[in-house]
Amino acid sequence: MIYVILLAIVFIFVVVVLAKTVRVVPQARAGVVERFGKYKQTLPAGLNFVVPFIDKVRYMIDLREQVVSFPPQPVITEDNLSVDIDTVIYFRVTDPIAATYEIANYISAIEQLTMTTLRNIIGGMDLEQTLTSRDQVNSGLRGVLDEATGKWGIRVNRVEVKSIDPPGSIKDAMEKQMRADRDKRALILSAEGQRQSAILTAEGNKQSAILNAEGDKESRILRAQADREAQILQAQGEGQAIQTVFQAIHDGRPDQSLLAYQYLQMMPRIAKGDANKMWIIPSEFGEALKGLGTAIGSVPGVPQETEGPRVRVDMGPSEPQLPDDREVASTQAAVEQAIKEAEDAAHPGREASALPTESDTPAPGATSDDTGETGDTGEGDTGGATGPEAP
Repeated sequence: MIYVILLAIVFIFVVVVLAKTVRVVPQARAGVVERFGKYKQTLPAGLNFVVPFIDKVRYMIDLREQVVSFPPQPVITEDNLSVDIDTVIYFRVTDPIAATYEIANYISAIEQLTMTTLRNIIGGMDLEQTLTSRDQVNSGLRGVLDEATGKWGIRVNRVEVKSIDPPGSIKDAMEKQMRADRDKRALILSAEGQRQSAILTAEGNKQSAILNAEGDKESRILRAQADREAQILQAQGEGQAIQTVFQAIHDGRPDQSLLAYQYLQMMPRIAKGDANKMWIIPSEFGEALKGLGTAIGSVPGVPQETEGPRVRVDMGPSEPQLPDDREVASTQAAVEQAIKEAEDAAHPGREASALPTESDTPAPGATSDDTGETGDTGEGDTGGATGPEAP
């Protein structure tokens, strides 16, 4: 029984010793080992062995990059305005021994150093520079923190300003200013648009007026030319008509009786006037007609009677003249030829049908009398022989 108890005690002691001897360090971490309260070594990641009951792993340092966000800190700008600034710091422990023995709490030390450095940088800027110079603030913080934390075994990689909150009154003033700037730009753009619209409208009206004036000018010129040609043609027509009438009158050789007849024809036209309300015809109207020729007989230049034969004015044929058969035939041949050409143009592949030409088609008016004149000569000879003979 005693042996069993001793064996159990020995087994437990061995297990405890092994547990104190074997140390497993996780990846991206480092273990600081102390022997009798003094630094002995740094354990890397993996399986490590230490002297039990003598060596002790005092600290386990995280070697990964760490992110620390600090609460908003009130900072006063150069123009005496208080703003709240939030910062975020990215850092990494590069020397576990220095981070363990050079400073007690490097997180708190970094926070206080960030606050003092931020107040120093923002104190030299006004509000507008503070709001628009975040890159300058970030680079300034990173340079100061990296230099101060180097001896602590810490490297500051990045420093970012999350937000800058000015006071409420400043926010309202900034919003009003921004709204005023936007309204100003909107008014400027609207005015420029109206200006461009007015310019384009004026140019359009100018071009329209120029085109209308040119069109009116050309239309007036064409209308004047048309009126001139119409008047010229009308004057030529009237001149030819007067000349024709004058020639017809002189060719007809008028006398007093013709003038009396023309006078009688003009009397009804005189009666058609609107100013002639009443006409009185005497009872001796027949005797007045007899003396009409005597009354007109005193017209100088008009003879009482004309000598020689009466000349009738040639007014042209009274019946319409029909075209000759030869002209009809030639016209018909031309029409057929035009129809043939139109069909050939519409259907190029179709063989054109042969149309009779003018040389193949005999003229309707052509007879056998056109080729010989022997009959006329015989009749002339016969007529010439019928005269009386001398005794």
